[in-house]
Amino acid sequence: MIIPIRCMSCGKPVGHLWEQYQKDIKTGKNKKNVLDSLGLERYCCRALFMSHVDTLKDVARFRQ
Repeated sequence: MIIPIRCMSCGKPVGHLWEQYQKDIKTGKNKKNVLDSLGLERYCCRALFMSHVDTLKDVARFRQ
């Protein structure tokens, strides 16, 4: 689905960083360096980005 606006564990705002993360990963940059440059230092925020699967386009197909 859509990336949460805030981290579910610590409450840090992270939603605005998702597009930049995706853009940097697609250019072939190292995930660790991208997360560091975005200021995601806590393991909960990093896990949120690393484990998120964007399924919005798949779900949108079943809209009535």
